[in-house]
Amino acid sequence: MNTNFAAKGHCAALITILIWGMTFISTKILLEAFQPVEILFFRFVIGFAALWLVFPKKMNKMSKKQEATFAAAGFCGICLYYLLENIALTDTLASNVGVIVSVSPFFTALLTHFFMKEEEKLGGCFFVGFAVAIIGIGVMTFQGQTMQIHPKGDILALAAAAVWACYAVLTRKISGYGYSSIQTTRHTFLYGILFMIPTLFVFSFQMDLQRFSNINDTAHMLFLGLGASALCFVTWGIAVKSLGAVKTSIYIYIVPVITILTSAMVLKEPVTPMTILGTAMTLSGLFLSEKKIPFLIKKQKN
Repeated sequence: MNTNFAAKGHCAALITILIWGMTFISTKILLEAFQPVEILFFRFVIGFAALWLVFPKKMNKMSKKQEATFAAAGFCGICLYYLLENIALTDTLASNVGVIVSVSPFFTALLTHFFMKEEEKLGGCFFVGFAVAIIGIGVMTFQGQTMQIHPKGDILALAAAAVWACYAVLTRKISGYGYSSIQTTRHTFLYGILFMIPTLFVFSFQMDLQRFSNINDTAHMLFLGLGASALCFVTWGIAVKSLGAVKTSIYIYIVPVITILTSAMVLKEPVTPMTILGTAMTLSGLFLSEKKIPFLIKKQKN
């Protein structure tokens, strides 16, 4: 792999995760005036509009198979993932969701191995790093307390992690179609919004645009729409194209770290010794997962 190409991918992944890790603050503030599904819908509509304004060039006519891949990516990564995560939050603790969703790199690795065997090979360090990172995230999240099991919500959170893994693999496939990351992200957003529309009636969606008269709420919604959606899904696509689905997904381990540090700075939540230990373990897991030491899956001979 070209060194500059890989460096570009790592930078793109890091930018994405830094912003995604801060979305907790904006979402928490917006929940005072908006329902979760309203935040979800508005942020992606804003993101789609921004991407269209930045790069309005239409995509060439695609095959039915390619369109189906975009539709699947929109359904998984834009619609279903966030709906599952939001519903899970109503049936289990936010801490449970944060830890469970972080296992998505493991699902991504499995899907990539079985459906894109020629792309990426797994090594023992990936699994060791995964274990260290998940333990670290658990240490940060629960601060020495026992995890409380809430079957329905926890299963939904696990389903969300699996769905995100599907999105990662689909994004990898889409990256080979020859379009720019802005075009592919915009097209994926379109399908995601279309799939989202029927769910608005189920969750009592309210259009009520008067809420945007609150400058603070508008600023946070724009952050989610322009930053966390438009920009981050483009940079995530760039990272997947450069590094592959598995290596990019590993950066998800850092999201809880960024969230906790941001909460400490903005919401003045305490940083404890357990937080520092968990952060160190999570980052160690990230670096371990990047190592290439053959273990469970050996490169097949031609």
